[in-house]
Amino acid sequence: MTKVTFYENRNGNISGFEARDHAGYAEEGEDIVCAAVSALVIHTINSVEQFTEDQMETESDEENAVIRFRIRGNISHESKLLLHALAATLSDMQETESYKDFINVNFVEV
Repeated sequence: MTKVTFYENRNGNISGFEARDHAGYAEEGEDIVCAAVSALVIHTINSVEQFTEDQMETESDEENAVIRFRIRGNISHESKLLLHALAATLSDMQETESYKDFINVNFVEV
């Protein structure tokens, strides 16, 4: 199961996330849940990098299927929007009957 943890402050602003593990929906290379999560995560990271001035940190470990992303300092309106859109989309996937056993989304206050 893919687990995505979003880090949010007490105001509900998301400052980053960690995505880990393979979904297990299908064989490697044919797993549409893993592919969707990966595409959404990479799209979000690239968008923050290209369209904002926010300072960010990324760390990935392909061998262990982990990617971590954090914005340091102030979070721009654009990054807030991108991170909340990612969280909403992944949460919607988690609520879908076909995918609910393959993705887990949670939020922790930091």
